[in-house]
Amino acid sequence: MSLNKQFLKSKPVCKVKFRLDKSTAPGIESVYLVGDFNDWNENSTPMKRLKDGSFSAELTLETGRQYHFRYLADGSAWLNDDGADAYSWCEFAQADNSVVEV
Repeated sequence: MSLNKQFLKSKPVCKVKFRLDKSTAPGIESVYLVGDFNDWNENSTPMKRLKDGSFSAELTLETGRQYHFRYLADGSAWLNDDGADAYSWCEFAQADNSVVEV
């Protein structure tokens, strides 16, 4: 799993590419990116399956903030990103959320 950040010079935004590697979730059919940036909507940000079996999504996020997120695999398994900038305990889920800082 990994996060790739590209800060834009012309605007206070950052393009963040989220990637869930095939080795992390073998046999997974679908993955959604869920977090602060989409009000934790489990259906609004599907990730694209790549030829190598990994999943990827790119978002443009406002800089100067941190965003909590998780991956939802096959509609039932919540996964964190081991390449996240930080982790934060979530009382609601009783688990850590991944955090990306931009």
